[in-house]
Amino acid sequence: MKQTERTTYGERLKTAAEARKALLEKFQPKTTVTAPEPLDRSALKAAELAQVRADRAEAKRVRREAIAAAEAAALASEEEVAAAALDAKRGERKERKALTKSEAKAKRDARYAARKARA
Repeated sequence: MKQTERTTYGERLKTAAEARKALLEKFQPKTTVTAPEPLDRSALKAAELAQVRADRAEAKRVRREAIAAAEAAALASEEEVAAAALDAKRGERKERKALTKSEAKAKRDARYAARKARA
């Protein structure tokens, strides 16, 4: 057997120590790469919640406006019906007054004609 390298006991201890050190370094925790800005999940959740609330508030506002418009239309139609009824009532009263006036005139004319006939 040919021995090209002569190793001493100290050298063998040194290489064994280096091998152990390399093995231990393999198990050492490595430095981690951290994200420059970590995600703030609570802020994202709060933003989503705010968006949902805004959407619901908008839908509620639209619904209230539709109800208010329907109520206003119903009130306007009721007012139109009431105004039409009042106009009809006034028209009837005017007709009655006109008839009363014409009847009164006819009575006056008849009295006048009777007076003329006697004289």
